[in-house]
Amino acid sequence: MKHFSRALITAFIMAGLISKATAQQQTMKPEETEFYSPVPPVVTPGTTVGQAPSDAIILFDGKNLDEWVNVKDSMPASWILADSVMTVNKATGDIQTKKSFSSYQLHIEYRIPANITGNGQARGNSGIFLASLPWGAGGYELQVLDNYNNKTYTNGQVGSMYKQGAPLANACRPPGEWQSYDVIWTAPEFNSNGGLKSLARVTVLHNGVLVQNNTTLLGDTPYIGYPSYHKHGPAPIKLQAHGDKSEPISYRNIWVRPL
Repeated sequence: MKHFSRALITAFIMAGLISKATAQQQTMKPEETEFYSPVPPVVTPGTTVGQAPSDAIILFDGKNLDEWVNVKDSMPASWILADSVMTVNKATGDIQTKKSFSSYQLHIEYRIPANITGNGQARGNSGIFLASLPWGAGGYELQVLDNYNNKTYTNGQVGSMYKQGAPLANACRPPGEWQSYDVIWTAPEFNSNGGLKSLARVTVLHNGVLVQNNTTLLGDTPYIGYPSYHKHGPAPIKLQAHGDKSEPISYRNIWVRPL
């Protein structure tokens, strides 16, 4: 558009011939919509896909389980550590991080055993609780399950926010191959009186494929019944040792970036 006088631009707006935003563009300088602070912090990305960036908190790098404890007794995590991988120990149950988190970015990799057996929910079942809570359903569970040629209810298959959000796609790799989750978790917020201020939201990529797109949660993720919220603050991240009889799964390369 050619540049016109301010009076003529005003007349155009009044006549509905141009919008106010278009009119502003005729009179503004580019510098008026530029800002230089706050300056984003410098973060060095990993050199390979899935490698932790410079500001990440390393939760598991294959060396030890120092960042984890058993849920049931708060003792040092007693999952099986071998070949830089930790494998579920069903005898000792779930583990969770020593540290608590609010909103964050999470990267985690898992492997379903190549010799997996069973079907439906009894096939490589585990779960990543994005906030571990000591009541109700125990938190907000991102399902881990083998759904490579294994059918189950869609809001309980891999990539689901259990019993709430079915995944947008089934991006499973075959058993025996390493798989990844990249998660953006926005924790719920509560008023001082315990009332809900904002819902939890989650975005998830499974093996690089978007399976949860800023999904809002109506509460925790119970196996039986409906979701509900109870006031809480920062919480640990929990990994589930599911009680099914199939072979236990393994995890590696876990890191988190608080947001």
